[in-house]
Amino acid sequence: MFKQLREDIACIYERDPAARSRWEILTCYPGLHAILCHRLSHKLWNKNFLWLARFLSHLTRMFTGIEIHPGAQIGKRVFFDHGLGIVIGETAVIGDDCTIYQGVTLGGTSLYKGTKRHPTLENGVVVGAGAQILGGFTVGAHAKIGSNAVVVKPVPAHGTAVGNPARIISAEDRKQKKEQPEHAAPPPSTSTPRPPCHSDWTGEPLKELLERSTRSQLGANASNPSDAFTAYAVDTTNNDPLVQVLHELINHSAQQEQRISQLCQALEDLGQKVENGQQPLDVERLNKMME
Repeated sequence: MFKQLREDIACIYERDPAARSRWEILTCYPGLHAILCHRLSHKLWNKNFLWLARFLSHLTRMFTGIEIHPGAQIGKRVFFDHGLGIVIGETAVIGDDCTIYQGVTLGGTSLYKGTKRHPTLENGVVVGAGAQILGGFTVGAHAKIGSNAVVVKPVPAHGTAVGNPARIISAEDRKQKKEQPEHAAPPPSTSTPRPPCHSDWTGEPLKELLERSTRSQLGANASNPSDAFTAYAVDTTNNDPLVQVLHELINHSAQQEQRISQLCQALEDLGQKVENGQQPLDVERLNKMME
């Protein structure tokens, strides 16, 4: 019993940078208190003291803000970070070394008694704040559930689930993205392209600036958005509407610049010399040439 308590305190001390001492963890961490009370209520539940087990879990909910059904199974070294608002259903199973942030629900979608209604988290799963995992499926070992994700289907081991409804990003998908070149060459054109006259700006500096800003938000070790995971409600998947609008504006500016370059080339073909857009257009001469 005391060995397991030392493991629980050690895992919190390792994962939470705000923890300053083991005494602070023992006395001031409601997640630890909820797990300790749940172990007692779970033993009472297994010995068929159902009402007493439910009453103890009810008192635990009042004091910690964490609701765990006494029938749920929780492994070793599980860390409820902050913990407020966590709800864990009767048939839920949580493996060893899992980390669950506040506002998480391990709920069910079935109303039939005696069936597996709640999810199973295998070892090392991290569930971000506000995530909802609903159903009697399995979340694979060391998978990550993004904050505010709504997961209603199984997640493979080492996979990542983000969004509402959640989309699954597996380790194989991330590996394929890394193998693909960042800037693929455009397909060859069958028509003869018109060379730009003096301006070939394509918006690449601004695009590079946006990509560098995105990478800085994802972290220095994240090579693409699917590699990054944040436990709180921060969008790291390039779904920010502002970023999308900026990309659209940059693409539109690049298209306009290319059309202007083509117009400059057409003017040069007609005999009007254009030097970097600084030469004023001789309208009278152009009209005579057009006549």
